[in-house]
Amino acid sequence: MTIPVLEATGISRHFGGVRALEHVDFRVYPGEICALIGDNGAGKSTLVKILSGADKPDGGVIKIDGRDVGFDSPGAAQASGISTVYQDLALAPELTPVDNLFLGREEVRSGLLGRLGVLNRPAMRRKSVAQFARLGVNLRSLSVPISSLSGGQRQSVAIARAAMWAGRVIFMDEPTAALGVIQTERVLQLIRQVRDAGLAVVLISHNMPQVLEVADRVEVLRLGKSVAQMPTKGLRVEDLVSAMTSGTYSRAEVMP
Repeated sequence: MTIPVLEATGISRHFGGVRALEHVDFRVYPGEICALIGDNGAGKSTLVKILSGADKPDGGVIKIDGRDVGFDSPGAAQASGISTVYQDLALAPELTPVDNLFLGREEVRSGLLGRLGVLNRPAMRRKSVAQFARLGVNLRSLSVPISSLSGGQRQSVAIARAAMWAGRVIFMDEPTAALGVIQTERVLQLIRQVRDAGLAVVLISHNMPQVLEVADRVEVLRLGKSVAQMPTKGLRVEDLVSAMTSGTYSRAEVMP
């Protein structure tokens, strides 16, 4: 039986008297796209923050490859192979795609030049070209500022950066929001490419048709609780909406 690359069991998080999460279970497997869905206030953002090291749970267990872990910062989660692509992308608009791919992880030259902080730009460019080619990302130029690229290309750079450094899991928060039809299809194809490269992708989305189109499996939160885990094959939008709004549906595994 395949072990989840990331598994959370019994995760709870309270803010004063508000129960944001109550004994939530979540898992994602290597090489799959798992959609995390739920209405506003369901607890998706809180769960993602906990699993990416930006917040700490009040209770519960998190496992990586079957081993218990604890994240006290986003850096700790990143060291375990977890990256997050937020809606604002966290890109530096005046830097190039290459510079953004290595932002915070710049490579320096060897010897004296390295000690002086001189960047190894040829090496970073070669690795960037290889990463973009591996994921099928075609950019107008690698030498122009990110701000001059289209929304879809900026999203592609953010996803390629996350895939370059993640190693295990990438959380993607509404990756096609505000994109046109053609750009959206390209980003969805890129998400499939990331999955096919062996990484686990957690897709947070309110777009139910897209969820059914791209996700292999869906996990549903409702009012801070896990209510469903289901493969997307054979599901309809109505099934997803029913699970989010009432916790019931016809063709999936209901959480206890």
